[in-house]
Amino acid sequence: MLQTSPSDKARVVTVLIAEDDSQLRGVLSALIDSEPALQLVGAASDADEAIELALETKPDVAIVDVRMPGGGGIKVARELRRSTPDTKVLALTAAADRSTVLEMLEAGVVGYLVKGSSAQHILESIGRAGSGQSMLSAEVTGDVISELVGQLGNRRRGAEKERRRRARIERAIADEAAVQMVFQPICALDTLEPKGFEALARFPGPPQRGPEHWFREASDVGLNIQLELVAVERALAHLAEVPDDAYMSINVSPATVVSAPFKRVLGRVAAERVVVEITEHAPIADYDTFNAGLAAVRALGARLAIDDAGAGFASLRHILRLEPELIKRAIGRSRRSPRESSPSPTASARLSSRRGSSTRKRSTRCVRSVFRTGRATISAGPPG
Repeated sequence: MLQTSPSDKARVVTVLIAEDDSQLRGVLSALIDSEPALQLVGAASDADEAIELALETKPDVAIVDVRMPGGGGIKVARELRRSTPDTKVLALTAAADRSTVLEMLEAGVVGYLVKGSSAQHILESIGRAGSGQSMLSAEVTGDVISELVGQLGNRRRGAEKERRRRARIERAIADEAAVQMVFQPICALDTLEPKGFEALARFPGPPQRGPEHWFREASDVGLNIQLELVAVERALAHLAEVPDDAYMSINVSPATVVSAPFKRVLGRVAAERVVVEITEHAPIADYDTFNAGLAAVRALGARLAIDDAGAGFASLRHILRLEPELIKRAIGRSRRSPRESSPSPTASARLSSRRGSSTRKRSTRCVRSVFRTGRATISAGPPG
C-alpha cells in the first residue's frame, strides 16, 4: 500500500502508463487501480499514443517504457518535459545499462524502475515522484553514481589542466627571460641587401616547443593579446639597432592590432619604421570593423604587410579588403624557374592602394633569407 504523509492523504496522484507489453500494462493498471491514493488516467502502447494521452490528461506521473515503439521513452520524456512540465516521468525498463539510464535522466525523468521491481517499490516510486522526489532502483543506482563520479573526476582533471596551461602563459608574460627575440633579415632579390628585419619570438621553456604552440595555448586560455604584446615590446626595444634605411616587421593577430594597448606601445616608438604583419592563422570576421581599428595604427605611420598571401579566393579577398603596403613572399615561392626567360611574376608583388583621391603603387622585392639565430641580435649585412 502507498505510504502517504498526513498532508497528502486527501490528494490523489493521477498516473499514465506507457508500456508496449500488454500483459505488463495490464498488471500495472490493476496495481494502480487497487491503490486509493492513485488514479489511472490512461494507458498507451507506444510513444505517440503516450504523448497524445499526456497532453490530454496532464497526469501527475507518467510511467514510461524506455524501449516502446514510436521513438521510445526518451522521445516521450523529452516531449512531456516541454509540453507538460509538471508531469513527473518514471522510466521503466528491463535494461539497466549505464548509457540508457543516463540518457533517460538527461531527457528529464525523475526516477528509474527496473521491470520486476516489487509492487510496493513501484507504488513508493509513484508516490515520491508525485510529491516531487526522485527515485532510482537499487539496480541502477551504483552505475549512475559511478558515472557521475567519473564525470566529476574528468571535470576536475580538465579544470586542473586548464589552470596549469593558464599559469604557464602567465609566467611567460611575467618572466623577462621567458620570451626572447631573434631577427630575420628581409632582403632585396637583386642586391641581397637587408631592407627589413622580422622579429620572431622564441620560448626557451619549459616546455620546449615552437612559438606557434605557445601562442595557440595563450589564445585557448584567453591571454593571446597579452602574450603578443610582450613579444611586441621586446622586439621594439631593439628598433634603434635596426639600420636607418631598414624597417622592423612584427607579427601580430588581428585582435592585437586593433587593441588599445598595442596602439599605445606603437605610439612610443618611431612607428614609421615598423611594419605590422598580420598572422595568417587568425581569421578576420568583420573587415569593416577591423579596418576602422587599423586606421589608427596607420595614422601612427606603421605599414601593413600580409605574409604568404597565396592565390586562393580567400587570400585575394584578404588583400583587397586590407590594402597592405607590403605583400611578403617566401623565397621558395619567389625564385626564378630554370625554364623562365624573365623574372617570375611572384618575385615581386605589386599592389595599388587608394588613399583619398590618389593612387600609389608600391612594389615589394624583399623575401626571407636564411634564418639567422641570435638573441636579440641584428646584423646589417647581407645573408650568408
